[in-house]
Amino acid sequence: MLTVPEAARRIGRNPETVRRWIRAGKLRSTKAGTQHMIDERDLPSTRSSDLLPMPPQWSRTRRGDPLPEDILELLDAVREGR
Repeated sequence: MLTVPEAARRIGRNPETVRRWIRAGKLRSTKAGTQHMIDERDLPSTRSSDLLPMPPQWSRTRRGDPLPEDILELLDAVREGR
């Protein structure tokens, strides 16, 4: 069982996003006192391949250069510190 901040770190999201998912019924949790506890198996996947495709208008930089095809993987790598 994970607390909201632990779950948020695990999936790379903001704790408030996790709390919104709980309130909206998108993520199951159990209350322990005032704290929500989340089972690891209930955490959503955060792989880039699970995301919606990027809108076409976001395919170019401000200068008009095309973005790399693997931009989402590059962003994931930067976030992980690789």
